[in-house]
Amino acid sequence: MNDMAAVVARQRSFFMGGTTRPLAERRRQLDAFRRMISDNEGALYEAIHADFGKSEFETYATELGLLLAEIDEASRQLRTWARPQKVRTNLANQPGTSLIIQEPLGVCLVIGAWNYPYQLSLAPCVPALAAGNTVVLKPSELPAATSQIMAELVAEYFEPEYLHVEQGGVPETTALLECRWDKIFFTGSVRVGRIVYQAAAKHLTPVTLELGGKSPALFVEPCDLEVGVRRLVWAKFLNGGQTCIAPDYVLVPPGLQADFVAAARTTLEEFQYSVGAGNYVRIIDERNLDRLLKLMNPDQVVIGGGHDRDERTIEPTVMTNVGWDDPVMQEEIFGPILPVLTYDDLDEALDEVRSRPRPLAAYLFTDDGEVQDRMLREVSFGGGTINDAVMHIANPHLPFGGVGESGIGRYHSEAGFLAFSHQKSVLKRSTWLDPSIRYPPYTEGKLGWIRRLFGQWW
Repeated sequence: MNDMAAVVARQRSFFMGGTTRPLAERRRQLDAFRRMISDNEGALYEAIHADFGKSEFETYATELGLLLAEIDEASRQLRTWARPQKVRTNLANQPGTSLIIQEPLGVCLVIGAWNYPYQLSLAPCVPALAAGNTVVLKPSELPAATSQIMAELVAEYFEPEYLHVEQGGVPETTALLECRWDKIFFTGSVRVGRIVYQAAAKHLTPVTLELGGKSPALFVEPCDLEVGVRRLVWAKFLNGGQTCIAPDYVLVPPGLQADFVAAARTTLEEFQYSVGAGNYVRIIDERNLDRLLKLMNPDQVVIGGGHDRDERTIEPTVMTNVGWDDPVMQEEIFGPILPVLTYDDLDEALDEVRSRPRPLAAYLFTDDGEVQDRMLREVSFGGGTINDAVMHIANPHLPFGGVGESGIGRYHSEAGFLAFSHQKSVLKRSTWLDPSIRYPPYTEGKLGWIRRLFGQWW
């Protein structure tokens, strides 16, 4: 038995022993999770700064704060989420009681992403433990310092039978995917998501796939352009553009393009993005830096465009005169490049968005209520915001996830608890009444009664 299989076998044996199921024990694990974060904020800040140059402010606001809120919400709501839910019992099953029982799935694999290494690796583990499961976490190997600190802290605060971190790259991930799991939760690219899905299918393992795609932002007049652009620029260049729900491109009417660019330039001059200022981060590695540089056509760049290879940074960049067939529109950008496209009428814009794979997020900036309703009615996307961008992820009461190629399943708050639970249906019957209508011999009289009672019967 290889090392990966041995880890899974130990966790499975532990889970089968029933230790993880009592609510008091689950809450104890959540308390340990919170202590792990709170007691070691300094070390977590140092590690992510080494990988990205990310400041304490942004690390707390976009990672640790969200993570602590997730833990606190799970601790507060655990008893409610785990309580058996009584549902209506139909006439055919009277006298009886019908229940839905939340049951832990078992041994879970969580594969995290590199762009928000703490939040996207550890956040799925919170509902997994709250639901009574055990977890093997495979963080991304690209941010090496954050991967190492997570492995060290988890080993200190958790028994490996509960939560274990497995470091490594593609070979280690491949070995993990060869094991049999009761649940796989993956955050990453569509390409790797397909590989994970295929591996899960061999064992009929349920999956949650948090993927990505080209998330559009649409401006429709009348709108508050100054506020809209300010919010869009912040959302786009947050984390150096390396955000799965970042606005990937902007659609504006031709008459609004010049004003949009001017407002973006004013906002960028005000924000003064730089790693040194604590409001910007490095590109994760040189491979991604080179990939992003190839997407920039100098003739289309109207703001930014510069880069520093030694610092692994690209200036916040805006491109205009972009067409749907340009290289920058063929893949998710995942970096600080914002293409601006124009549309002549709203039908055209919505048709272009609908003709492409359904995005993880979509954003609309307009004060026109009919346009807002139409966007929500006609365009399919994982989640989104009207007159803002990215901020829907900050509401824990909104389930987060994609649709189609942008993902399968949802999490955050109770949605996360349900993602790691099996909703077990149970009917409890009494024996004091046992009507003969369902038993042979089947007669015309019985069929008549069933026909008359069918709506109530079922």
